[in-house]
Amino acid sequence: MDRNTVTGIILIAIILIGYSILTSPSEEELQAVRHKRDSILYTEDSIARVKAIAAEAAKAKDEIITPDTDSLQTDSAKVINQQNELQQKYGIFAGAVQGEEKFVILENDLMKIRLSAKGGRPYSVELKDYKSFDSTQVRLFDGDSTVFTLLFPTGNNARTVRTDDFYFELEEDAEIFDATTTERTVKLRLKASEYQYVEYAYTLRPGSHTLDFDINFVGMDDIISMNTNYLMFKWQYDVPRTEKGRDWEADNATIYYKFLDDEVDYLTERSDTQEERLNANVKWIAFKDHFFSSALIADNHLLDPYVKYTRTDHSPTHIMNCMADISLPFSSQTKQIPLNFYFGPNHYSTLEDLTIVKDDNLELEALVPLGWGIFGWVNQWLIIPLFQLLGSFLTNYGLIILLLTVAIKMLLFPLTYKSYLSTAKMRVLKPQIDELNAKIPKDKAMERQQATMGLYRKAGVNPMGGCLPMLLQMPILIAMYRFFPASIELRQKGFLWADDLSTYDSILDLPFEIPWYGDHVSLFTLLMAISMMATTKMNSGQMNASSSSMPGMKMMMYMMPVMMLFWFNNYSAGLSYYFFLSNMITFGQTVMIRRFVNDDEVLKKIKENKKKPVKKSKFQQRLEDMAKQRGYQPPKKKK
Repeated sequence: MDRNTVTGIILIAIILIGYSILTSPSEEELQAVRHKRDSILYTEDSIARVKAIAAEAAKAKDEIITPDTDSLQTDSAKVINQQNELQQKYGIFAGAVQGEEKFVILENDLMKIRLSAKGGRPYSVELKDYKSFDSTQVRLFDGDSTVFTLLFPTGNNARTVRTDDFYFELEEDAEIFDATTTERTVKLRLKASEYQYVEYAYTLRPGSHTLDFDINFVGMDDIISMNTNYLMFKWQYDVPRTEKGRDWEADNATIYYKFLDDEVDYLTERSDTQEERLNANVKWIAFKDHFFSSALIADNHLLDPYVKYTRTDHSPTHIMNCMADISLPFSSQTKQIPLNFYFGPNHYSTLEDLTIVKDDNLELEALVPLGWGIFGWVNQWLIIPLFQLLGSFLTNYGLIILLLTVAIKMLLFPLTYKSYLSTAKMRVLKPQIDELNAKIPKDKAMERQQATMGLYRKAGVNPMGGCLPMLLQMPILIAMYRFFPASIELRQKGFLWADDLSTYDSILDLPFEIPWYGDHVSLFTLLMAISMMATTKMNSGQMNASSSSMPGMKMMMYMMPVMMLFWFNNYSAGLSYYFFLSNMITFGQTVMIRRFVNDDEVLKKIKENKKKPVKKSKFQQRLEDMAKQRGYQPPKKKK
């Protein structure tokens, strides 16, 4: 190869190398090419994955879904629109609409309160010392059925805010606040900003059934409308069933309330629904079950509440729904609304001793229905102190009822003796009364009455002497009738075959229901009816003395045990047990009195009384005056 050829080849190689160097892409251009290639591959892979997911979904629904790859793009405009809608609807509180529903526990030795961040409300209240009929812990309310919200207007357009629409923030980060040894407070805040919020402050103390509930307003002057005079508070929940006798429990459940500086009142029980607008200031409102209550108590007062209950007869777990719409006094200077709750048993002494403000008589003991007037006084001043005295050193409530019955019967024994003695006098005089009636025709009823009264007057017999002692015993009998079913001390206390003296006992559950009787047989009620029948049979001779003047009395006395058998079958076993003991003691007292009261001696005493000068009573004088006005002239004495 000659030199020119070699030189040409070298020149050509240099040209090619130089060209390749000059035309090769830069590092930036290579990075762009690689990015474009990776993007294409990523897009192809993403589309493939979306198609695979869509195919799986279509297969599950037996249909073909064609994915729209354009929907994979983030729709930020939609999110912005949603935020704008929340801002328009909730205003400055829009940031609290979304959150996590957390729960905190506030408890002491008597109860456990579960508070929810959603609405800042008490979610449930559990009483530690009491069990339901199914052995679970007693809960006064539980779950999402609870409505607990404060409503207030905001801004110039008076937008109404409901606190249960928002999530509250917990001031102190903890799950359990233990108040068994020291006072604890849980603060939940609905924030408009860091320095503007509505605060719910719950304070619980050791050994207490009361929960302080303060509504605090911080920096809210420019948020709540200036012309606001009151805030609306809504409280509502389903009352759980806690007792074995569901119908009896429902019949004793209602809503109580106390007017400010006035008496306690309540909605009528045993209705499907009851409601009332209380156009007055109220001190407290209580949702009352048979043995437990939840009461909202104001330090000052509540304005014009509307209260309502509706029975839930078809629910096996709840007995009624209670609600209260309450106005709370408010002004632009209001920084706090102090309220209190009572969550606990309807125990007379506990409620009587409860005070929120010093020297403030709440009268919450009215939640224990002891009867009106004299019947309530007998329970308050006689039965309850005696019952508590016996309970201070005895734990068997069957024995306590026995001793209580004996004590009452001994207290009433003088009246019982006087009643028997008066009836005995009427009995020995019956032959003489029959002779008078035989001499005087039936059409001369007034003349018969005058002659009979004259005989009673001469004999020194008061025809009301047998009824008056019984009448004086009636307040105690009716008081006991009210006391035993309302006494929480008897709740779930067993005696003999009865496992709960506060409700009915059953020795036989029937596979069917007998109208007005029930689906079971109460042995205490059966024994009570038998004892009443035995007492009636023993006194049948005494009833004959008055049968001529009151012919239907004897039949009524024999019908009463049958009526009581139906009436008391679903009542408190403690009440039936008390009446059984009372009847048996009366039976024994009657046997004892008969041994000491002889009819011949009674007749001899009557004859002696006839010899004494007779002084007319005012009652007898009025009878004679009435007879004279009707034209009756008493017979002249024979010379």
